[in-house]
Amino acid sequence: MKDNRFITLAFESSCDETAVAVVADGRQVLANVISSQIEIFKNYGGVVPEIAARHHLENINYVLDQALAEAGLTLDDVDLIGVTEGPGLVGALLIGVATAKAVAFARDLPLVGVHHIMGHIAANYIQFPALEPPFTALIVSGGHTNIADVDSYTTCRVLGSTRDDAVGEAYDKVARVLGLGYPGGPKIDALASEGDPQAVHFKRVYLEKDSYDFSFSGLKTAVLNHLNSARQKREEINRADIAASFQQAVLEVICDKAIKAAVELGYGKLVLAGGVAANSALRRELGARCAEKGLELFIPSPALCTDNGAMIACAAYYKYKEGKTADLYMDAHASLPFAEKK
Repeated sequence: MKDNRFITLAFESSCDETAVAVVADGRQVLANVISSQIEIFKNYGGVVPEIAARHHLENINYVLDQALAEAGLTLDDVDLIGVTEGPGLVGALLIGVATAKAVAFARDLPLVGVHHIMGHIAANYIQFPALEPPFTALIVSGGHTNIADVDSYTTCRVLGSTRDDAVGEAYDKVARVLGLGYPGGPKIDALASEGDPQAVHFKRVYLEKDSYDFSFSGLKTAVLNHLNSARQKREEINRADIAASFQQAVLEVICDKAIKAAVELGYGKLVLAGGVAANSALRRELGARCAEKGLELFIPSPALCTDNGAMIACAAYYKYKEGKTADLYMDAHASLPFAEKK
């Protein structure tokens, strides 16, 4: 007999993780299963969209079955279907969207499409049951770098975004020129812990006065130029020092702008979200800065920072509570707008 919990089943397939989760009442995770393709793409130095889509297609039914089994439930117990509708790799997204629509149709269940970044923000609701909007959010991932004014569970205003490379993209590119391989973020974070962050001064790019936007392409180029210059002069290259110096330049700009926004908005709360939120140096730096300013900092566990279905289930639950459902004509969108820029 079905219990009184409201059960959301959610799918996430925007990049290279096939993820399905079962969440009760928006925040209680019953199962959060992820099938990662990282080992596959190490050989390619990055994600190959067609291969990613093919593996999503092969894996998604198995991941769905495993999630339901771990939750101890069946599709008869599900009340809502959630799915990432964008942004991301369109072929990968389509696998999740098509599967979610099929289950919703077969079981006559409501369907909710979720913006991937709103999902990352929602990961904090799972980690911190007492957390509620409004708050300032810093979203840092492979494809996104944003500062947002989150005024409700389903809406926010973007204060700043990247004008070129996102943080995670910059990490991957620098890791590649350092010969570290893929994925670059964790590898640079680990190597940087062995280096001197003051060894090489890379320019910090703040753009126009009072701008909350980011630009990391110049920093990436500066690292490449430094390496090329050292090789031409046959100087010894200390990769740990370069990784630490690069990371310090990134973190100073990110933290400066995030703290400034949080203080100006005045909510007293700063939420960190996205795959790069797992970066140990970022977590330490932001923690120290928030303590200095009297801000309460919320950071999800590393398992909830990476792409996962639980965050999508949580975001879908709150959209459903506001009556924001989709129909079976819902499609995948590779470049789905995040929110209005303030």
